[in-house]
Amino acid sequence: MRLLITGASSGLGLALARALAAPGAELHLSGRDAARLEQAAEACRALGAVVRPMVLDVRDAAAMAAWVRSAGPLDLVIANAGISAGTGGSAGPGVPAGSGVSAGPGVPAESGAAPGLGEPPGQIRAIFATNLDGMLNTVLPALAVMAGQPPGADGVRGRIAVVASIAAFLAHPGAPSYCAAKAAADAWVVATAASARRQGIVLSSVCPGFVRTPMTAVNRFPMPGLMAPEHAAAIILRGVAAGHRRIAFPWWLAGGARLAGLLPPALLARLLAGAPAKPGLG
Repeated sequence: MRLLITGASSGLGLALARALAAPGAELHLSGRDAARLEQAAEACRALGAVVRPMVLDVRDAAAMAAWVRSAGPLDLVIANAGISAGTGGSAGPGVPAGSGVSAGPGVPAESGAAPGLGEPPGQIRAIFATNLDGMLNTVLPALAVMAGQPPGADGVRGRIAVVASIAAFLAHPGAPSYCAAKAAADAWVVATAASARRQGIVLSSVCPGFVRTPMTAVNRFPMPGLMAPEHAAAIILRGVAAGHRRIAFPWWLAGGARLAGLLPPALLARLLAGAPAKPGLG
């Protein structure tokens, strides 16, 4: 098995890498922090896998395409890299290292909340550049690689999972850019899955709720259904193996977000007006 995972140096990406690490597995792992990525690689090697780490930023389209092509052929690709931030101001002291992100290549370094937006323009651009463009920079070359691979006995040439979020189902004013970027990622994957399947490629959108990772460690509000990353990784891998187009969990939180998202926007805004916002990138 040849596998490729972005954002594999911590959190859910690391849990997925560890769950897939076994004798006979070849893991291509990427992340932006070299030291943490090497620690993740060593943990997976200890489980018997061959690991090939690569320090990369998913926002670099050319570098990502070259890496994905060099890693092929591929059985499974997981586009997991992402960032999260909202309108709650700076996360402040105690923010885990690496939880923020710079604007990145080609993204203007704008600061200060724009009038009426609640988020600094630089944060908005960074979230879309990582969570949407970064996802496409992973998935598009992976689709090209897999399209040239011979199908297996089940007719599948390869599988691709994109980590979106239950936030995709609800336009929350406390994290507008994050919700929008994840909604776009989820919709694109689900809409593209049928045509990809005709090519022998299985696409899955992964929409988890709250997972105990550095990304959620900065949240200053209750997180219903908070689960360990290892538990989330097991659910994801079962859904991917089953070929589900969308893997949303826990079901009750996903269902609640879906129902809330059907409310008239003005009513939803009033209901969420007092809800705490996720901290910004700082």
